[in-house]
Amino acid sequence: MKTTRILSIFTAAVALIGLTGCNDFLDTKQYDAIDLDNGLTDANSINYALNGAYSRLLYYGAAGNYSTLIGDYASDMVYNGGGLGSHLASIYQFTYTDTDQGFNLIWNYGYKVIDNSARIIEACDKVLSKGNLTESELKSIKIYEAEARCLRAFSSLQLVNVFGHQVKVNGQDYSSMPGIVVIESPVEAYAHVERSTVGQTYSQITTDLEKAIALFEEADDRGSIYYFTLKSAYGLMARVQLYLENWPLAAEYAGKALDKAGIKTLTYDATAYKALYNGGLSNTESMFALAISNIDNNGSDSSGHFFANYGYSVSPYLYGLYASTDCRTSVMAFKNNKNWWGMTNPFNGGKFGDFGDATPNPDYATNYLVNAPEMFLIQAEAYANMDQPTQAQEALLVVAKRNSAITSVSDLPATKAAILDFLHEERARELFQEGFRLWDLRRWNLPGNFFAYRAPQVMFRHENINVADLVFPIPANEVNAGFGVEQNEGWEKFKLEL
Repeated sequence: MKTTRILSIFTAAVALIGLTGCNDFLDTKQYDAIDLDNGLTDANSINYALNGAYSRLLYYGAAGNYSTLIGDYASDMVYNGGGLGSHLASIYQFTYTDTDQGFNLIWNYGYKVIDNSARIIEACDKVLSKGNLTESELKSIKIYEAEARCLRAFSSLQLVNVFGHQVKVNGQDYSSMPGIVVIESPVEAYAHVERSTVGQTYSQITTDLEKAIALFEEADDRGSIYYFTLKSAYGLMARVQLYLENWPLAAEYAGKALDKAGIKTLTYDATAYKALYNGGLSNTESMFALAISNIDNNGSDSSGHFFANYGYSVSPYLYGLYASTDCRTSVMAFKNNKNWWGMTNPFNGGKFGDFGDATPNPDYATNYLVNAPEMFLIQAEAYANMDQPTQAQEALLVVAKRNSAITSVSDLPATKAAILDFLHEERARELFQEGFRLWDLRRWNLPGNFFAYRAPQVMFRHENINVADLVFPIPANEVNAGFGVEQNEGWEKFKLEL
Protein backbone atom coordinates (compact mmCIF):
# COMPACT_ATOMS: atom_id res chain seq x y z
CA MET A 1 0.00 0.00 0.00
CA LYS A 2 1.06 3.59 -0.33
CA THR A 3 1.42 3.89 3.42
CA THR A 4 4.12 1.25 3.50
CA ARG A 5 5.81 2.83 0.49
CA ILE A 6 5.88 6.14 2.30
CA LEU A 7 6.93 4.49 5.52
CA SER A 8 9.96 3.09 3.70
CA ILE A 9 11.49 6.56 4.04
CA PHE A 10 13.15 5.75 7.35
CA THR A 11 14.64 9.11 8.25
CA ALA A 12 13.52 11.86 10.60
CA ALA A 13 14.65 15.42 10.90
CA VAL A 14 15.59 17.39 13.96
CA ALA A 15 13.14 20.02 12.76
CA LEU A 16 11.42 21.28 9.65
CA ILE A 17 12.92 24.65 8.80
CA GLY A 18 10.82 27.47 7.39
CA LEU A 19 7.83 25.40 6.34
CA THR A 20 6.19 27.23 3.48
CA GLY A 21 2.71 26.79 2.11
CA CYS A 22 1.69 24.91 -0.99
CA ASN A 23 4.78 22.67 -1.06
CA ASP A 24 4.55 18.95 -1.64
CA PHE A 25 5.61 17.08 1.51
CA LEU A 26 8.35 15.29 -0.44
CA ASP A 27 10.03 18.66 -0.97
CA THR A 28 10.00 19.58 2.73
CA LYS A 29 13.49 20.62 3.79
CA GLN A 30 15.07 18.36 6.39
CA TYR A 31 18.45 18.34 8.05
CA ASP A 32 20.48 16.28 10.52
CA ALA A 33 18.60 13.25 9.19
CA ILE A 34 19.27 9.99 10.96
CA ASP A 35 18.56 6.38 10.07
CA LEU A 36 15.52 5.24 12.01
CA ASP A 37 16.42 1.61 11.41
CA ASN A 38 20.00 1.58 12.60
CA GLY A 39 20.86 4.98 14.01
CA LEU A 40 18.75 5.10 17.17
CA THR A 41 21.24 3.71 19.63
CA ASP A 42 21.37 6.25 22.45
CA ALA A 43 19.43 9.05 24.12
CA ASN A 44 20.80 11.78 21.85
CA SER A 45 19.91 10.06 18.57
CA ILE A 46 16.47 9.11 19.89
CA ASN A 47 15.86 12.71 20.91
CA TYR A 48 16.76 13.88 17.40
CA ALA A 49 14.31 11.41 15.90
CA LEU A 50 11.63 12.43 18.37
CA ASN A 51 12.02 16.07 17.40
CA GLY A 52 11.52 14.98 13.80
CA ALA A 53 8.27 13.25 14.75
CA TYR A 54 7.04 16.42 16.47
CA SER A 55 7.94 18.36 13.34
CA ARG A 56 5.87 16.03 11.21
CA LEU A 57 2.98 16.45 13.63
CA LEU A 58 3.33 20.22 13.15
CA TYR A 59 2.97 19.93 9.36
CA TYR A 60 -0.20 21.40 7.84
CA GLY A 61 -1.46 18.03 6.60
CA ALA A 62 -1.24 16.79 10.18
CA ALA A 63 -2.06 18.56 13.44
CA GLY A 64 -0.85 21.94 12.16
CA ASN A 65 -4.08 22.30 10.21
CA TYR A 66 -5.96 19.64 8.23
CA SER A 67 -6.20 16.63 10.56
CA THR A 68 -7.01 18.88 13.51
CA LEU A 69 -9.44 21.34 11.95
CA ILE A 70 -11.29 19.15 9.46
CA GLY A 71 -13.83 18.53 12.22
CA ASP A 72 -14.61 22.26 12.25
CA TYR A 73 -14.30 22.99 8.53
CA ALA A 74 -16.95 20.33 7.84
CA SER A 75 -19.45 21.68 10.34
CA ASP A 76 -21.85 24.48 11.21
CA MET A 77 -19.18 26.45 13.10
CA VAL A 78 -17.21 27.76 10.12
CA TYR A 79 -18.14 30.10 7.29
CA ASN A 80 -16.22 30.87 4.13
CA GLY A 81 -17.13 34.04 2.30
CA GLY A 82 -14.54 33.80 -0.45
CA GLY A 83 -11.03 32.74 -1.26
CA LEU A 84 -11.80 29.04 -1.09
CA GLY A 85 -9.71 28.07 -4.06
CA SER A 86 -8.50 24.51 -3.59
CA HIS A 87 -8.03 24.78 0.16
CA LEU A 88 -10.44 22.14 1.50
CA ALA A 89 -13.34 23.73 -0.40
CA SER A 90 -14.87 20.37 -1.24
CA ILE A 91 -14.76 19.26 2.40
CA TYR A 92 -16.42 22.49 3.55
CA GLN A 93 -19.06 22.07 0.85
CA PHE A 94 -19.39 18.27 1.29
CA THR A 95 -18.59 17.71 -2.40
CA TYR A 96 -15.32 15.87 -1.76
CA THR A 97 -14.03 12.82 -3.60
CA ASP A 98 -11.63 10.04 -2.65
CA THR A 99 -8.87 11.81 -4.60
CA ASP A 100 -8.91 15.05 -2.60
CA GLN A 101 -5.46 16.25 -1.59
CA GLY A 102 -6.67 17.00 1.92
CA PHE A 103 -7.42 13.35 2.65
CA ASN A 104 -4.09 12.31 1.15
CA LEU A 105 -2.16 14.69 3.39
CA ILE A 106 -4.06 13.70 6.52
CA TRP A 107 -3.46 10.00 5.82
CA ASN A 108 0.17 10.34 4.76
CA TYR A 109 1.37 12.61 7.51
CA GLY A 110 -0.64 10.85 10.18
CA TYR A 111 1.18 7.67 9.28
CA LYS A 112 4.54 9.39 9.12
CA VAL A 113 4.07 10.43 12.75
CA ILE A 114 2.82 6.97 13.70
CA ASP A 115 5.67 5.16 11.94
CA ASN A 116 8.35 7.46 13.34
CA SER A 117 6.87 6.97 16.81
CA ALA A 118 6.82 3.18 16.43
CA ARG A 119 10.51 3.15 15.50
CA ILE A 120 11.37 5.41 18.44
CA ILE A 121 9.44 3.16 20.83
CA GLU A 122 11.25 0.10 19.50
CA ALA A 123 14.61 1.85 19.83
CA CYS A 124 13.86 2.94 23.40
CA ASP A 125 13.01 -0.63 24.36
CA LYS A 126 16.26 -1.89 22.82
CA VAL A 127 18.38 0.72 24.59
CA LEU A 128 16.66 0.02 27.90
CA SER A 129 17.18 -3.74 27.50
CA LYS A 130 20.93 -3.28 27.10
CA GLY A 131 21.27 -1.67 30.52
CA ASN A 132 24.44 0.15 31.57
CA LEU A 133 22.66 3.50 31.45
CA THR A 134 23.34 6.42 33.72
CA GLU A 135 20.47 7.65 35.85
CA SER A 136 20.08 10.65 33.55
CA GLU A 137 20.08 8.51 30.40
CA LEU A 138 17.55 6.10 31.91
CA LYS A 139 15.22 8.96 32.77
CA SER A 140 15.56 10.50 29.31
CA ILE A 141 14.85 7.25 27.47
CA LYS A 142 11.70 6.64 29.53
CA ILE A 143 10.47 10.18 28.85
CA TYR A 144 11.18 9.83 25.13
CA GLU A 145 9.29 6.56 24.92
CA ALA A 146 6.35 8.10 26.79
CA GLU A 147 6.28 11.02 24.36
CA ALA A 148 6.49 8.72 21.34
CA ARG A 149 3.57 6.68 22.65
CA CYS A 150 1.54 9.87 23.10
CA LEU A 151 2.41 10.97 19.58
CA ARG A 152 1.28 7.63 18.17
CA ALA A 153 -1.91 7.71 20.22
CA PHE A 154 -2.69 11.30 19.23
CA SER A 155 -2.19 10.71 15.51
CA SER A 156 -4.08 7.41 15.61
CA LEU A 157 -7.03 9.14 17.26
CA GLN A 158 -7.04 11.86 14.61
CA LEU A 159 -6.91 9.29 11.80
CA VAL A 160 -9.66 7.09 13.21
CA ASN A 161 -11.87 10.16 13.65
CA VAL A 162 -11.45 11.08 9.99
CA PHE A 163 -11.43 7.64 8.36
CA GLY A 164 -13.36 5.50 10.82
CA HIS A 165 -16.81 5.41 12.36
CA GLN A 166 -17.31 6.96 15.79
CA VAL A 167 -16.65 4.18 18.30
CA LYS A 168 -19.79 5.02 20.28
CA VAL A 169 -22.86 6.94 19.13
CA ASN A 170 -25.15 7.90 21.96
CA GLY A 171 -24.71 4.52 23.64
CA GLN A 172 -24.58 2.36 20.51
CA ASP A 173 -21.34 0.45 19.98
CA TYR A 174 -19.64 0.59 16.58
CA SER A 175 -16.30 -0.87 17.65
CA SER A 176 -16.56 -3.66 15.05
CA MET A 177 -16.54 -1.17 12.15
CA PRO A 178 -13.37 -0.72 10.05
CA GLY A 179 -10.82 1.56 11.69
CA ILE A 180 -7.29 2.32 10.54
CA VAL A 181 -4.13 0.30 10.03
CA VAL A 182 -2.82 -0.16 13.57
CA ILE A 183 0.98 -0.03 13.70
CA GLU A 184 2.30 -1.59 16.89
CA SER A 185 5.78 -2.12 15.43
CA PRO A 186 7.47 -0.68 12.33
CA VAL A 187 5.97 -1.82 9.02
CA GLU A 188 8.38 -2.86 6.30
CA ALA A 189 8.07 -1.35 2.85
CA TYR A 190 5.49 -2.96 0.54
CA ALA A 191 4.18 -5.22 3.29
CA HIS A 192 0.58 -6.36 3.07
CA VAL A 193 -1.52 -4.77 5.78
CA GLU A 194 -5.15 -4.70 6.83
CA ARG A 195 -7.33 -2.19 8.59
CA SER A 196 -8.05 -3.01 12.20
CA THR A 197 -11.49 -2.41 13.66
CA VAL A 198 -12.37 0.84 15.36
CA GLY A 199 -12.37 -1.05 18.66
CA GLN A 200 -8.88 -2.45 18.04
CA THR A 201 -7.68 1.03 17.11
CA TYR A 202 -8.97 2.43 20.39
CA SER A 203 -7.42 -0.47 22.26
CA GLN A 204 -4.01 0.40 20.81
CA ILE A 205 -4.53 4.08 21.64
CA THR A 206 -5.47 3.37 25.26
CA THR A 207 -2.59 0.91 25.66
CA ASP A 208 -0.13 3.51 24.39
CA LEU A 209 -1.51 6.12 26.75
CA GLU A 210 -1.51 3.77 29.74
CA LYS A 211 2.13 2.92 29.13
CA ALA A 212 3.03 6.57 28.52
CA ILE A 213 1.36 7.63 31.76
CA ALA A 214 3.20 4.92 33.69
CA LEU A 215 6.54 6.05 32.23
CA PHE A 216 5.83 9.73 32.95
CA GLU A 217 4.77 8.92 36.50
CA GLU A 218 8.03 7.05 36.97
CA ALA A 219 10.45 9.38 35.18
CA ASP A 220 8.67 12.77 35.15
CA ASP A 221 8.49 14.85 31.94
CA ARG A 222 10.06 17.85 30.23
CA GLY A 223 7.55 20.30 31.65
CA SER A 224 6.89 22.22 28.40
CA ILE A 225 3.61 22.41 26.51
CA TYR A 226 5.61 21.86 23.33
CA TYR A 227 6.19 18.24 24.39
CA PHE A 228 3.75 15.66 25.63
CA THR A 229 3.80 15.55 29.42
CA LEU A 230 1.95 13.71 32.14
CA LYS A 231 -0.81 16.33 32.27
CA SER A 232 -1.38 16.24 28.50
CA ALA A 233 -1.28 12.42 28.52
CA TYR A 234 -3.99 12.46 31.17
CA GLY A 235 -5.91 14.98 29.07
CA LEU A 236 -5.67 12.93 25.89
CA MET A 237 -6.78 9.84 27.79
CA ALA A 238 -9.79 11.77 29.10
CA ARG A 239 -10.74 12.61 25.50
CA VAL A 240 -10.40 8.97 24.45
CA GLN A 241 -12.51 7.76 27.37
CA LEU A 242 -15.16 10.37 26.52
CA TYR A 243 -15.40 8.97 23.00
CA LEU A 244 -15.61 5.46 24.47
CA GLU A 245 -18.42 6.71 26.74
CA ASN A 246 -16.52 5.37 29.71
CA TRP A 247 -17.87 8.18 31.86
CA PRO A 248 -16.11 7.40 35.18
CA LEU A 249 -12.68 7.17 33.53
CA ALA A 250 -13.32 10.25 31.39
CA ALA A 251 -14.10 12.30 34.52
CA GLU A 252 -11.20 10.77 36.42
CA TYR A 253 -8.54 11.46 33.79
CA ALA A 254 -9.85 14.96 33.11
CA GLY A 255 -9.56 15.65 36.83
CA LYS A 256 -6.03 14.24 36.90
CA ALA A 257 -5.04 16.48 33.99
CA LEU A 258 -6.40 19.57 35.72
CA ASP A 259 -4.81 18.65 39.04
CA LYS A 260 -1.43 18.02 37.44
CA ALA A 261 -1.69 21.34 35.59
CA GLY A 262 -2.77 23.10 38.78
CA ILE A 263 -5.80 24.62 37.04
CA LYS A 264 -8.99 25.15 39.03
CA THR A 265 -10.43 28.14 37.18
CA LEU A 266 -10.18 29.84 33.80
CA THR A 267 -9.81 33.34 32.36
CA TYR A 268 -12.98 35.46 32.30
CA ASP A 269 -11.79 38.98 31.47
CA ALA A 270 -12.02 39.81 27.76
CA THR A 271 -8.57 41.39 27.57
CA ALA A 272 -6.97 38.52 29.46
CA TYR A 273 -8.81 35.98 27.33
CA LYS A 274 -7.56 37.58 24.12
CA ALA A 275 -4.02 37.54 25.55
CA LEU A 276 -4.22 33.74 25.77
CA TYR A 277 -3.83 33.81 21.99
CA ASN A 278 -0.78 36.02 21.72
CA GLY A 279 1.03 32.96 20.42
CA GLY A 280 3.53 30.45 21.74
CA LEU A 281 3.48 30.01 25.51
CA SER A 282 0.86 32.72 26.07
CA ASN A 283 -1.98 30.26 26.64
CA THR A 284 -1.75 29.37 30.32
CA GLU A 285 -4.79 27.11 29.93
CA SER A 286 -3.04 24.83 27.41
CA MET A 287 -1.41 21.50 28.23
CA PHE A 288 -0.02 20.65 24.79
CA ALA A 289 0.64 22.87 21.78
CA LEU A 290 2.64 22.82 18.57
CA ALA A 291 5.93 24.73 18.59
CA ILE A 292 4.89 27.06 15.77
CA SER A 293 6.75 30.35 15.54
CA ASN A 294 7.92 33.01 13.07
CA ILE A 295 10.70 30.57 12.10
CA ASP A 296 8.89 27.22 12.05
CA ASN A 297 5.40 27.50 10.58
CA ASN A 298 3.20 26.36 7.73
CA GLY A 299 3.04 29.71 5.98
CA SER A 300 0.05 30.06 3.67
CA ASP A 301 -1.12 26.58 4.68
CA SER A 302 -1.23 27.42 8.38
CA SER A 303 -4.46 27.40 10.35
CA GLY A 304 -4.06 31.13 10.95
CA HIS A 305 -3.69 31.86 7.24
CA PHE A 306 -6.90 29.96 6.51
CA PHE A 307 -8.80 32.04 9.05
CA ALA A 308 -7.26 35.37 8.15
CA ASN A 309 -6.63 35.17 4.41
CA TYR A 310 -8.54 32.30 2.81
CA GLY A 311 -12.02 33.42 3.78
CA TYR A 312 -12.67 31.10 6.73
CA SER A 313 -14.26 32.61 9.84
CA VAL A 314 -16.71 31.98 12.64
CA SER A 315 -20.09 31.17 11.14
CA PRO A 316 -23.06 33.49 11.70
CA TYR A 317 -24.76 30.55 13.43
CA LEU A 318 -21.97 30.05 15.95
CA TYR A 319 -21.47 33.76 16.48
CA GLY A 320 -25.14 33.97 17.39
CA LEU A 321 -24.60 31.48 20.21
CA TYR A 322 -22.39 33.95 22.11
CA ALA A 323 -23.97 36.48 24.44
CA SER A 324 -22.73 40.05 24.24
CA THR A 325 -21.27 39.48 27.71
CA ASP A 326 -19.09 36.55 26.59
CA CYS A 327 -15.34 37.23 26.77
CA ARG A 328 -14.67 34.71 23.98
CA THR A 329 -15.92 37.17 21.38
CA SER A 330 -12.81 39.27 22.10
CA VAL A 331 -10.86 37.12 19.62
CA MET A 332 -13.61 37.18 16.99
CA ALA A 333 -13.32 40.48 15.19
CA PHE A 334 -13.45 41.46 11.56
CA LYS A 335 -10.94 43.85 10.04
CA ASN A 336 -13.73 45.86 8.45
CA ASN A 337 -16.86 45.93 10.56
CA LYS A 338 -18.86 47.20 7.58
CA ASN A 339 -18.13 44.02 5.68
CA TRP A 340 -18.91 41.21 8.09
CA TRP A 341 -18.89 37.87 6.31
CA GLY A 342 -18.46 39.59 2.97
CA MET A 343 -16.83 37.95 -0.01
CA THR A 344 -13.38 39.05 1.11
CA ASN A 345 -14.23 37.96 4.66
CA PRO A 346 -11.55 39.88 6.58
CA PHE A 347 -11.60 37.79 9.78
CA ASN A 348 -8.80 38.47 12.24
CA GLY A 349 -7.95 34.80 12.68
CA GLY A 350 -9.85 34.13 15.89
CA LYS A 351 -7.76 31.94 18.19
CA PHE A 352 -5.06 32.12 15.51
CA GLY A 353 -4.89 35.92 15.63
CA ASP A 354 -1.34 36.11 17.08
CA PHE A 355 -2.46 39.15 19.02
CA GLY A 356 0.76 39.69 20.97
CA ASP A 357 2.73 41.39 18.19
CA ALA A 358 2.45 45.00 17.08
CA THR A 359 1.86 43.63 13.58
CA PRO A 360 0.16 40.27 14.20
CA ASN A 361 0.81 37.48 11.70
CA PRO A 362 -1.71 34.62 12.03
CA ASP A 363 0.71 32.37 10.11
CA TYR A 364 2.80 32.26 13.30
CA ALA A 365 -0.07 31.36 15.65
CA THR A 366 0.02 27.92 17.15
CA ASN A 367 -2.52 25.13 17.54
CA TYR A 368 -3.35 24.49 21.20
CA LEU A 369 -4.29 20.82 21.13
CA VAL A 370 -4.99 19.68 24.71
CA ASN A 371 -6.47 22.38 26.90
CA ALA A 372 -7.98 22.82 30.34
CA PRO A 373 -11.45 24.05 29.20
CA GLU A 374 -11.96 20.79 27.33
CA MET A 375 -11.22 18.90 30.54
CA PHE A 376 -13.93 20.74 32.48
CA LEU A 377 -16.38 20.07 29.66
CA ILE A 378 -15.43 16.39 29.63
CA GLN A 379 -16.10 16.26 33.36
CA ALA A 380 -19.46 17.98 32.90
CA GLU A 381 -20.57 15.58 30.17
CA ALA A 382 -19.37 12.55 32.08
CA TYR A 383 -21.05 13.54 35.34
CA ALA A 384 -24.30 14.34 33.55
CA ASN A 385 -24.30 10.91 31.95
CA MET A 386 -23.58 9.35 35.34
CA ASP A 387 -26.71 11.12 36.67
CA GLN A 388 -24.66 13.41 38.91
CA PRO A 389 -26.16 16.78 37.92
CA THR A 390 -24.60 18.77 40.76
CA GLN A 391 -21.07 17.73 39.83
CA ALA A 392 -21.91 18.30 36.15
CA GLN A 393 -23.11 21.82 36.88
CA GLU A 394 -20.00 22.63 38.92
CA ALA A 395 -17.66 21.54 36.12
CA LEU A 396 -19.75 23.23 33.44
CA LEU A 397 -19.85 26.49 35.39
CA VAL A 398 -16.07 26.86 35.21
CA VAL A 399 -16.33 27.21 31.43
CA ALA A 400 -19.76 28.82 31.16
CA LYS A 401 -18.59 31.77 33.29
CA ARG A 402 -16.78 32.99 30.16
CA ASN A 403 -20.19 34.64 29.78
CA SER A 404 -20.18 37.10 32.68
CA ALA A 405 -23.97 36.91 32.92
CA ILE A 406 -23.51 33.37 34.28
CA THR A 407 -22.21 33.54 37.82
CA SER A 408 -23.48 30.48 39.67
CA VAL A 409 -24.91 27.00 39.11
CA SER A 410 -28.37 28.52 39.54
CA ASP A 411 -27.83 30.13 36.13
CA LEU A 412 -27.38 26.69 34.56
CA PRO A 413 -29.88 23.96 33.70
CA ALA A 414 -30.51 21.46 36.49
CA THR A 415 -31.72 18.25 34.81
CA LYS A 416 -29.57 15.76 32.92
CA ALA A 417 -31.26 16.40 29.57
CA ALA A 418 -31.12 20.17 29.93
CA ILE A 419 -27.50 20.11 31.08
CA LEU A 420 -26.51 18.05 28.03
CA ASP A 421 -28.44 20.37 25.70
CA PHE A 422 -26.59 23.35 27.18
CA LEU A 423 -23.28 21.49 26.99
CA HIS A 424 -23.77 20.76 23.28
CA GLU A 425 -23.77 24.49 22.61
CA GLU A 426 -21.11 25.25 25.22
CA ARG A 427 -18.66 22.88 23.55
CA ALA A 428 -19.32 24.75 20.30
CA ARG A 429 -18.71 28.11 21.95
CA GLU A 430 -15.58 27.06 23.80
CA LEU A 431 -13.92 24.66 21.36
CA PHE A 432 -14.30 26.60 18.11
CA GLN A 433 -11.09 26.27 16.05
CA GLU A 434 -9.99 23.19 18.00
CA GLY A 435 -11.59 20.69 15.61
CA PHE A 436 -14.19 18.78 17.64
CA ARG A 437 -17.53 19.81 16.19
CA LEU A 438 -18.15 17.16 13.52
CA TRP A 439 -17.05 14.36 15.84
CA ASP A 440 -19.33 15.74 18.56
CA LEU A 441 -22.34 15.79 16.23
CA ARG A 442 -21.57 12.21 15.20
CA ARG A 443 -21.18 10.79 18.69
CA TRP A 444 -24.24 12.63 20.04
CA ASN A 445 -26.31 11.43 17.06
CA LEU A 446 -27.43 14.99 16.43
CA PRO A 447 -28.29 16.37 12.99
CA GLY A 448 -26.16 19.19 11.66
CA ASN A 449 -26.25 21.94 9.07
CA PHE A 450 -23.45 22.24 6.52
CA PHE A 451 -22.03 24.61 3.91
CA ALA A 452 -23.02 27.99 5.32
CA TYR A 453 -23.67 30.66 2.68
CA ARG A 454 -25.15 34.10 2.12
CA ALA A 455 -24.06 35.56 5.45
CA PRO A 456 -24.88 37.39 7.63
CA GLN A 457 -28.12 35.42 7.42
CA VAL A 458 -27.94 32.01 9.05
CA MET A 459 -28.32 29.85 5.95
CA PHE A 460 -26.98 26.41 5.02
CA ARG A 461 -27.19 24.56 1.73
CA HIS A 462 -27.48 21.23 3.54
CA GLU A 463 -29.76 21.27 6.58
CA ASN A 464 -30.68 18.79 9.28
CA ILE A 465 -28.26 16.12 8.07
CA ASN A 466 -27.64 13.21 10.45
CA VAL A 467 -23.92 12.43 10.30
CA ALA A 468 -23.76 9.59 12.83
CA ASP A 469 -22.66 7.21 10.08
CA LEU A 470 -20.41 9.66 8.24
CA VAL A 471 -16.96 8.37 7.32
CA PHE A 472 -14.60 10.15 4.97
CA PRO A 473 -13.04 8.16 2.11
CA ILE A 474 -9.67 6.47 2.37
CA PRO A 475 -7.45 8.12 -0.27
CA ALA A 476 -7.97 6.37 -3.61
CA ASN A 477 -4.27 5.97 -4.35
CA GLU A 478 -3.88 4.15 -1.02
CA VAL A 479 -6.68 1.75 -1.83
CA ASN A 480 -5.61 1.28 -5.45
CA ALA A 481 -2.02 0.48 -4.48
CA GLY A 482 -3.25 -3.01 -3.65
CA PHE A 483 -1.47 -3.58 -0.34
CA GLY A 484 -4.56 -4.41 1.66
CA VAL A 485 -6.32 -1.18 2.65
CA GLU A 486 -10.00 -1.35 1.70
CA GLN A 487 -12.26 1.62 1.06
CA ASN A 488 -15.00 2.73 3.44
CA GLU A 489 -18.30 1.41 2.20
CA GLY A 490 -20.93 4.07 1.72
CA TRP A 491 -18.65 7.08 2.08
CA GLU A 492 -20.40 8.66 -0.92
CA LYS A 493 -23.64 8.88 1.07
CA PHE A 494 -22.52 12.16 2.59
CA LYS A 495 -21.06 13.60 -0.58
CA LEU A 496 -23.76 16.17 -1.24
CA GLU A 497 -24.70 17.80 -4.51
CA LEU A 498 -24.84 21.59 -4.75
